[in-house]
Amino acid sequence: MQVSIRAHVFYGGRVQGVGFRWALKRLAAGYEVTGWVKNLSDGRVEMMVEGERAELEDYLAAIPESGLRANIRQCTTDWATGTGEFRGFEIVS
Repeated sequence: MQVSIRAHVFYGGRVQGVGFRWALKRLAAGYEVTGWVKNLSDGRVEMMVEGERAELEDYLAAIPESGLRANIRQCTTDWATGTGEFRGFEIVS
C-alpha cells in the first residue's frame, strides 16, 4: 500500500478572476487526488491536495501544461504526509 502525501501550494500571478480555481478542480477530476483550492485576500490562490506520490506529482506537473502557465508567476509547494481527511476536490471560500 502506498502512502498518501500532501502538497500545500501557493500560486501567485494572474490567478484570480480568470477561472484558475475552476481549472484546477476540472483538472483534478482526471487524477486520483483530493483536497481543496481557494482565493486568498492577497491575490494568491492556495491549494491543499493529497494523493499517492506519483499521481500527485503528475497532477501538479499538469497544471502549468494545461494552459495555465501564463497566469502563474510564483509557485511554492510544501510537502507533508497525507492525512486522508479530504473527500473529492472542492473550491472553498
